[in-house]
Formats: sequence, structure tokens, C-alpha cells
Amino acid sequence: MRTARDRIRHAISFEVIALLTVVPLGTLVFDVHAGAFGVVAVVSTFLAMAWNYWFNLGFDRAMLRRLGTLRKSFPIRMLHAALFEAGLLLLLVPFIAWYLDMPLWRALVVDLALAGFYFVYALAFNWAYDVVFPVPLSDGAAR
Repeated sequence: MRTARDRIRHAISFEVIALLTVVPLGTLVFDVHAGAFGVVAVVSTFLAMAWNYWFNLGFDRAMLRRLGTLRKSFPIRMLHAALFEAGLLLLLVPFIAWYLDMPLWRALVVDLALAGFYFVYALAFNWAYDVVFPVPLSDGAAR
């Protein structure tokens, strides 16, 4: 299991590298000023982190109340992911449209592109992180 210090290093490095990558890409792809896209990226990151906390807290409470457990079956995990992404979309699209002064449909395209980037990036980053900082073996367990 990873230590708290390792988890903090992971979270900070994940976000810093993501922002250093997504801002230039977003600037080029969407023909938006780097400063403006940087603000969108940073605000989106903070909104996503806050939404993650509150959504998961509410989802867990709802699961306990309705199902009496926090064990997530595959269908529950799919529902969890879909509701999380839908909520994040509802938070981010109006902000992106307002801040970048663009129509909602274009802001939706920007948000979907960001989601696609973060999906691929998270996969690659976490894989690389596990190679550079392997999970310590505990109790002699094999990998």
C-alpha cells in the first residue's frame, strides 16, 4: 500500500504535469489564448477535485441508505462513473462557455476533449508512476 507522502507526491505531480501538457495542447487545438485556456484548465482541475469529494460522499451515503453496503458491483460502478461525469459536465460546460466566450456546443466539445485527454493521460501517467515509484511489497506478497 502507498504511504500518505507517496499519494501526495502522486496527486501533485499528476496535476502539474497535466496542466503543463493540456494548456499548450488546448491553446493549439482550440485557438484560444494560453492564459485563458490556463485559467480554464486550473479552474476545471479544482472543480473536478471538489466535485469528486462531494459526489463520492453523497454517492456513498446514498448507497448505504438504499443498499446497506458500500460494495460496488460492476453495474453500480458504471452508474457511479456515468453520474460523476454527467455532473462534472454540468459544472464545467457553462463555466467554459462563459469564460472563453463561446457557445455551449463548443464548450461541450472543449470539455469532451479535456475528458478524453485526461482519460489517456491518467492511464499513461499512472502506469509510468508505478514503474518509477513501484508499490512496496508488504508481507512478502508477490506482484
